[in-house]
Amino acid sequence: MTATPITTVTPTEQLAGRLFEAGLGAFELATVLLGDRLGLYAALRATPLTVPALAGAAGVDARYAREWCEQQAAAGLLTVDDPAAAPDERRFGLPPGSEPVLLDEDSPARLVPLADFAASIGKVLPALVEAFRTGDGVPYAAYGVQHAQAALNRPGFLGQLVQDWLPQVPGLDARLRSGSVAEFGCGEGWAAIALARGYPGLRVDAFDADPASIDSARAHAAAAGVADRVRFVVADVADPALAGRYDAVFAFEMLHDLAHPVAALRTARRLTTGPVLVVDERADETFSPDADPVQRFLYAASVLHCLPVGRCEPGSAATGTVLRPDVLRRYAADAGFADVTVLPIEHDMFRFYLLEGSR
Repeated sequence: MTATPITTVTPTEQLAGRLFEAGLGAFELATVLLGDRLGLYAALRATPLTVPALAGAAGVDARYAREWCEQQAAAGLLTVDDPAAAPDERRFGLPPGSEPVLLDEDSPARLVPLADFAASIGKVLPALVEAFRTGDGVPYAAYGVQHAQAALNRPGFLGQLVQDWLPQVPGLDARLRSGSVAEFGCGEGWAAIALARGYPGLRVDAFDADPASIDSARAHAAAAGVADRVRFVVADVADPALAGRYDAVFAFEMLHDLAHPVAALRTARRLTTGPVLVVDERADETFSPDADPVQRFLYAASVLHCLPVGRCEPGSAATGTVLRPDVLRRYAADAGFADVTVLPIEHDMFRFYLLEGSR
């Protein structure tokens, strides 16, 4: 009987293998972005196609289409009916269950916009290197990811905000039946649009410092038929001159990006006698190197995007993506709030805070 030798993987080999897999994932994510931008997945929605048929339907070069189809099949992202057939006779298609991930803009499973974020890092990498050396920031506009960020949040805002999340906030539903609310850091407007759709008697003033996001938000609101009840304004929500009176104030996944979060919360407290709902990242209570994939994602996003964006102004709080509950409570106390409640709303990525009262 011959013994089977035991192969030991060294720490060096383990790390090299991990980085290879990470690089492979980044490369394949880029090919997904190509498929999305060129309409290749959309062309395959109805039925599998040969390479010439796909190239014709999507308006791309056939040789490039063939290489992309074979790569996608090798990665398990497309099916192929007969691998042994001649290249132009093979039919490539979408695997079962892939449409929510690749094509449905309202599906929480659609993660294609992550590829846009990954692509943006190459564009700002020189600025990131310099920021690490100087302690300065990298402007949000330099990344050009407002569309991707909006696309990632859109399913939750349109499909869960009014239907699932807000009904779990004590006393809020009655306030939203009429009157007006403010949203801080509205991005391209999907939360404000969801509020207007869900509460026909409500008026929404939505603020964001990024002009490109506000332009898109206005277009989305017009297309959704709610432009008469949603007002989008380019404004710094940390500005003490911001005025208005509202029944509630919302801050959806934006506080950690601000250079001056306490000033923004002071503004929110001043603008309403009602509740302030802050929705931010579900960061662990304390740091641990044994992090799950969500915490690893939050840290990577912080290093590459959120912390640099938040350091673009003097005196920045430099919060970063990993906004822990104790930090949020400190910000709220410094802003003058008496009570901070973590609401029992379950979500893989977000934590829900209700800020009330004055100190």
